[in-house]
Amino acid sequence: MANGSRQAAWEFFGAELKRRREDAGFTQVELGTRAFASGGYIGQFEQAIRKPQLDVAQRIGEALQSDGIFERLCRKLIDDRRYAHYFAKAAELETLAISICEFAHALVPGLLQTPAYARAVTLAMNPFASDGFIDEKVSGRMERGRILTDATRPKYWAILHENVLRIPVGGEAVMAEQLEHIATLARERTVAVQVLPYTAGGYAVMTGDLRLMEFEDAPPT
Repeated sequence: MANGSRQAAWEFFGAELKRRREDAGFTQVELGTRAFASGGYIGQFEQAIRKPQLDVAQRIGEALQSDGIFERLCRKLIDDRRYAHYFAKAAELETLAISICEFAHALVPGLLQTPAYARAVTLAMNPFASDGFIDEKVSGRMERGRILTDATRPKYWAILHENVLRIPVGGEAVMAEQLEHIATLARERTVAVQVLPYTAGGYAVMTGDLRLMEFEDAPPT
């Protein structure tokens, strides 16, 4: 789904939610209480600021006795196909986080990737995929990265193993652009970056990446 179509789906969800809430005689706070969410959340859904979440949509539907319309809207119109099923929830949580701390052991984290680097990684992982598939995945990754330049951006701290800087993904030119991009974000104090050198020896997360996200009104993930 293109960005404009996706935003239109959010706006339709929000308008329908507001109409049915008001028809039921609930304030945002009252509906939020029934749906185990804050009134502020309900307001942000209505204004299409936040992507509606499936579990909240289900509870809203139950509270408004809406015959499942909000769940169906979430599943059919709003679910984002640019991300693998296992990662879709994490991508959604990134937009809500107030701080993100990430450790990467082999590749530049998605939020820091340039388009060329992201394309090289996606091609390497999907060697037989169509150009359309590759373009969609790269577009999704670039859109994720925009949270770092938003006015409400989270605090982002990346710890990169030296491997990340040494593996020339996409060739020398692509890698040089990628490293300069990370350096620029760090110089502008948009992100905090640290490098774990080979000389550090063994470390806790030897074989995988790790991400910790914190939220204003929810437990950390």
